[in-house]
Amino acid sequence: MPDSNKGKLRPRLVAKSDNPDGNALHEQGERRRWPRGPAVLEDASAPSSPVLRPLQFSTRDLAPSDQFVAWQTYLAPLVDVKLPDGVTPESGFPADHIAWNLGSMLIVEQDAPPHSYLRSSTKLRSNTIDHWHVVVLRTGRSWTEVDGQVCEGGPGRVEFRSLGYPFRGRTTASQSLSVYLPRELFADTPVGNDIKNNTTLSGNYPKLLIEYLDGIEAKLANLAAKDLPQVVQTTRDMIVTCISSSAESSGSATQSNLALMERVRRFVQGNLSSSDLTPDTLCRALGISRTRLYQLFEPSGGVLHYIQKRRLLSAHAALSNSANRQQIVEIAAAVGFTSAAHFSRAFSKEFGYSPREARSVAVPPYFAHVVAPAEFVDSAHSFDEWLRSLGH
Repeated sequence: MPDSNKGKLRPRLVAKSDNPDGNALHEQGERRRWPRGPAVLEDASAPSSPVLRPLQFSTRDLAPSDQFVAWQTYLAPLVDVKLPDGVTPESGFPADHIAWNLGSMLIVEQDAPPHSYLRSSTKLRSNTIDHWHVVVLRTGRSWTEVDGQVCEGGPGRVEFRSLGYPFRGRTTASQSLSVYLPRELFADTPVGNDIKNNTTLSGNYPKLLIEYLDGIEAKLANLAAKDLPQVVQTTRDMIVTCISSSAESSGSATQSNLALMERVRRFVQGNLSSSDLTPDTLCRALGISRTRLYQLFEPSGGVLHYIQKRRLLSAHAALSNSANRQQIVEIAAAVGFTSAAHFSRAFSKEFGYSPREARSVAVPPYFAHVVAPAEFVDSAHSFDEWLRSLGH
C-alpha cells in the first residue's frame, strides 16, 4: 500500500462508547467477568518489540468518482460489492480497510458507506477459501441471506458466516471489526461441527467476546511475537464458549448440509496423501450417495476441485514453512500428487507463482512461531493472499 494511506487511517475505527447498546456492553459488572486479554499482554517483564504491521487500504485520497471502483477491485477476490439503488459512483465512497495478520487469524477493521455484497457460486469456484468470518458491527446494520435465511447484524451482536458457502446481503454505513479464522482451528474442539452458518449470537457471552475483541483491537499495534499464539488461542476458546452456550440455530436443512460438509472436509484433510481419495471413496466412508456429494460441493466447483484445492493449500503451507527441509517433489507426493509436472502447473495456476517461489512465502502454523508481519507486508502481499494462506 502507498505510504500516503497510512496517515489517513486510524488505529481504531470507532471508540467503544459509539455502541448504541453500550449500557449493556460496558457495565462495570460485566467487564470483570472475562479478562480483557491474555495475561501475557500485561506482563511487566522486559518489553518485546511490536511485531504487527497493518495492511492498509483507503479510498480517501482518490477522486470521489474513483473511490467505489477502487473499493470494488480491492474486495473482488472475496465478494462482489455494489452501490445502493439510485447512488452513483460520482457521489464518492470514502472507505477504510485495515488488516492485521496474527498468523492463524486475521483481524480487520473496516469503515464503509452503504453497499451490497455477494459471494456467489462463481466466486467460490475461483476462490475456494472456507474460513469462518466473525463480524462485530460497531455502528450500522446489516442483513445477510443464505438459502433464504436472513441474519441481521448490529451493535452488540456477533455474526458467524462461512466463506465456503454462497451468501448475499447489504449494509448501511457501518464500522466493523471482523475476525477470519480457518476451520481447522476448531477441529479439536467439541463444537467443530456445531458452528451454525449465517447466525447472530447475542447475550452475555457474545458481549464478553466483543469486549475482549475491543481490548485486543486497542493493543494490536503493540503486540509482540510471543503474544500472538496466545491471542489466537484465547480468541478461539472464547468463540467456542459462545457457541457452546448458545441455543440459537438456523434452518435444519442448511445445518444438515453444513454438518455433512464438515465431515467431508475432515476426511479429505486426513487423507490428502492417499491416491484413493476419490468421490467413490468419500461416498463409502461417509455413507452418502454420489448425487448427494456432488450437490453438496456444486457451489464450490465440485468435489474433485475441492480435493485438489486442499492438496495445493497443504503443499503451500509445507513449502512456506522455513523449518520444512523436504524437496518440492517430496512435498507434492505427500499431498497426493503423482506427477511433479502436474503439481507445478496446478500450483502456479492456483497461486500465481511457482512452488519454488513459494519457499519465500512464510506461513506460520497454528499456535507456533509467527513470522514478522512487517516483512510480510513489505513483500507486497495482498489481503487476498493473506486469506488464501491463512492457517494451513
